Amino acid sequence: MERLDGNAPISDAFRGGIVALGNFDGVHAGHQAVIGKAVALARARGVPALVATFDPHPVRHFAPDAPPFRLTTLDQRQRYLAEAGADAMVVFHFSGTLANVTADAFVTDWLGGHLGASGVVTGEDFTFGKGRGGNITVLREVAATLGMSCDAVGPVCDEDGPISSSRIRQALQSGDCETANRLLTRPFAVEGTVQHGDKNGRKLGFPTANIDMGNYLRPRYGIYAVRGLLPHDRVVDGAANLGVRPTFDPPKELLEPHFFDFKEDLYDQVIEVEFHAFIRPEKKFDSMDELMKQMDRDCDTARTILNSCASGPLSTG
Repeated sequence: MERLDGNAPISDAFRGGIVALGNFDGVHAGHQAVIGKAVALARARGVPALVATFDPHPVRHFAPDAPPFRLTTLDQRQRYLAEAGADAMVVFHFSGTLANVTADAFVTDWLGGHLGASGVVTGEDFTFGKGRGGNITVLREVAATLGMSCDAVGPVCDEDGPISSSRIRQALQSGDCETANRLLTRPFAVEGTVQHGDKNGRKLGFPTANIDMGNYLRPRYGIYAVRGLLPHDRVVDGAANLGVRPTFDPPKELLEPHFFDFKEDLYDQVIEVEFHAFIRPEKKFDSMDELMKQMDRDCDTARTILNSCASGPLSTG
């Protein structure tokens, strides 16, 4: 699937398409309904299906000191959108320039001009444009003057209300992987390059593949049952510590998955780590012996949890 620059006119091959418009961080069940509507319309009309997203997230522009909150990277989003049937992902690079574009101008010059869209699909509550001056009513009115169709998709709800990225973030921050993964329709996953660390895990007999959390939301610190996707589509089970490793000095935040019965070197390789279940909070141990015994217990717990989960490549719902 192509990745297109939404800040400039796109090639003729993708013009005239139906555009699903939103932030789509997480590509959760609610997002999938919007994307599915756009793909269905595009297929019915014989035109490209595009999904437009924003990077960095507008929140990062208006509140640069906000804690990390992303649920997906652009690379992850691109894979999930391809699996949902989109022909291309359009990335609007959000900066001061785009922040000052009025709602009318965004529809006319960016959706109509840059993308040449013949139709747009978004969520009923989506807002856009300078000062959030645009909503579905404005979008419909301006789109109509351009001969562009406009469809809104209502919220996807469960017994607790509308499915949203905020609910997923709250679930992860409380260690509730079950809820987060149900709303996402797949396990929350962190993708990153394996880096060299202090080798503490290796010395204890539990080598880890250390990953910087970057811009990802920080789930609750603690020990998790995880599943990793390695190069060449290999899938391995493991247990991971996410946090600052309070037993070691100095504290250093890392995601440290230990993969069971795995001996290979993963340094400088990109891997993805799924969070399947929270096992326990982080704890400072008085001795390495006590820590190693607890790590054995954590790995046993993780094996039991993961044995009940179907093994296979990471996938979207």
